[in-house]
Amino acid sequence: MEHHQVKQRNYTAVIVALTIAINAIVAILYFMPKYEGMGGVNLTFLPFLNAICNSFTFIFLIAALVSIKQKNIQRHRRYIFAAFTTTAIFLISYVTYHALAPNTHYGGQGILRPIYYFILITHIVLSAAIVPLALITVTRGLNMQVEKHRKIARWTMPLWLYVSFTGVLVYLMISPYY
Repeated sequence: MEHHQVKQRNYTAVIVALTIAINAIVAILYFMPKYEGMGGVNLTFLPFLNAICNSFTFIFLIAALVSIKQKNIQRHRRYIFAAFTTTAIFLISYVTYHALAPNTHYGGQGILRPIYYFILITHIVLSAAIVPLALITVTRGLNMQVEKHRKIARWTMPLWLYVSFTGVLVYLMISPYY
């Protein structure tokens, strides 16, 4: 079997910059006053779009996992890039919504309330962690650092699946209160 030499690229600066920028923007949006120049435009379609993007990310990640288990690296790579694409669309939509729309508060009561907040808090914490994990994992794959890629992917894949799945759950639980 012929081995192709892959030029090793150092993505560390890009990973650090993206991790800081994405997480900082999301954190700032939470505390920032909302822009009020939209003239009453209803933006509640954006959280629905976010849930759709999270659903597709979850599906693409499952397909990527199945593909790599079948040792189909090319298909695995395509599904990972698809998951990154839907995640990027999600991020643009999420930032847009949270920059322009007022915060929505969960109105559920009883046992659903602590369940919602547990899911929400774990989703938020792990979504911040998944930014560098996913970027490191994909760059190791692109550099064909197979063992390092596998080692981190064992953590990245289940966490990214959890984040995308719980993103949909959070939407389904809070959507009646928009």
